[in-house]
Amino acid sequence: MSWQADILTLFPEMFPGPLGFSLAGRALERGQWQCRAHDLRPFGLGAHRTLDDAPFGGGAGMVMRPDVLDAALASLERGGRPLIYPTPRGRRASQRDVERFAAGPGLVVLCGRFEGVDQRVLDKHTVTELCMGDFVMSGGEIPALALLDGCVRLLPGVMGSAQSAGEESFGDSGLLEYPHYTRPACWEGRDVPPVLLSGNHKAIAAWRLQQAQATTKARRPDLLPATQGQGERGNNS
Repeated sequence: MSWQADILTLFPEMFPGPLGFSLAGRALERGQWQCRAHDLRPFGLGAHRTLDDAPFGGGAGMVMRPDVLDAALASLERGGRPLIYPTPRGRRASQRDVERFAAGPGLVVLCGRFEGVDQRVLDKHTVTELCMGDFVMSGGEIPALALLDGCVRLLPGVMGSAQSAGEESFGDSGLLEYPHYTRPACWEGRDVPPVLLSGNHKAIAAWRLQQAQATTKARRPDLLPATQGQGERGNNS
């Protein structure tokens, strides 16, 4: 069976969106994965299909009701797939998460809006709360697209070269990726590093590793302990 993504959202027209193009889009056409967006509005209450209400304790904004979301979740057959809730309150998503999800049967993603989701529905269901970065977005749809893209590109046969995933940032080494160069060898007075033109594959590999280590140390030093086996590396709605 193909990898299946079910998304619960107020804006089903946002899917597959950009996932209908390039690698993910071609994989979708080939049936390597399925993208099914489910409109939350029909599960709303009353003539106006209300999904939210004012927060207990006061405060700005509205909160998505637990009874409405529970009914929507009950309409889906998860089949052992993780239920993801993108939120700034979640732990930061990592490449290890994406690899684990891609190796499974798929995902169910609950996209929050307004001030978020009533905690009780999250407590009832086995929910993984993930954050895509230390910033807040209007809803969970764009984080969901980002997460699904990260998963789909790792499905067997989607990328042209399996080696690509292992060498890129957060790959097998845990480091950020080394810089890339292509023709022309000299551009606006800037030369390609000579080692890359040497044909010495051992020297090239050593240079790339050194560059990856230096870049990671300068830009993401928090990743370095993970590459030494001292820990795990570590939208929004």
